Amino acid sequence: MFDTALTLADLGFLAQGAVMTLAVTAVSVLAGTILGVVFGVLRNQLGTYWSLPITFLLDIFRSVPLLIQLVLGNALQSIMKLGWAPFTTSCVVLSLYTAAYCTEIVRGGISAVPATTRRAARSLGMTWWQDMRYIVAPLATRVSLPAWIGLTLGVMKDSALVLWLGLIELLRASQILVTRLQEPLFILLICGAIYFIISFPIARLGGYLEKRWSND
Repeated sequence: MFDTALTLADLGFLAQGAVMTLAVTAVSVLAGTILGVVFGVLRNQLGTYWSLPITFLLDIFRSVPLLIQLVLGNALQSIMKLGWAPFTTSCVVLSLYTAAYCTEIVRGGISAVPATTRRAARSLGMTWWQDMRYIVAPLATRVSLPAWIGLTLGVMKDSALVLWLGLIELLRASQILVTRLQEPLFILLICGAIYFIISFPIARLGGYLEKRWSND
C-alpha cells in the first residue's frame, strides 16, 4: 500500500512556489513583450544596417545561457549596489531574455504583412500610425500568436533557473521537500502535474484564438 509523509502543509508550500513561478513569468512576459514590440517595430522600420546595435544587444541575450545571465545579472546589481531583491533581479533578466526573442517574433509578424496591403492603406490617406494600428497590428498578431504562446510557456519553464538566486519557486520548493522527505519520484510527479495544470490553459487559449482567427 502506498504511503507518503507529504502533508497538506507541504502541498501548500508547493502551491506558494507555483504562485511565485506565475508571478515571475507574468512580470517577465509582460515587460518582455512590451520591449519586444518596441524593438521589433524599430528593427522593421530602421532596416538591417541602422538596427545593428539593437540586433547585437539582443543577440547577446539569445546566445548566452539563461543561467549565466541570471548569475551575471545578480553579480552586476550587487557590484552597482542597487540592492535588488532576488525577485526583482530575476524579473529584469528574464524580461530582457524574453524581449530578445519577442523582438524577432514581432519583426517576423510585421514582415509577414504584404507590402501591397500597406501601400494600399497609405494610398487611402492613412498615416503611419493608423496603418500600424488598424492594418499591421491585427494581421501581425495572428501570425505571431503561436510563437508568442510558445515563448510564454518556455519562459515559464525557464523561470525554474531563478532558484540559483535563492528564489523559492515551484522547482526549488519541490527540491526542498525532496531533501526533507526523501520521496523524489512522488514529489517531482506532483511538481510536473502543477506545471502542466499551469501551462495547459495557456496553450489551449492560444489554440482557441488561432483557430477562431483562421475562420474569420
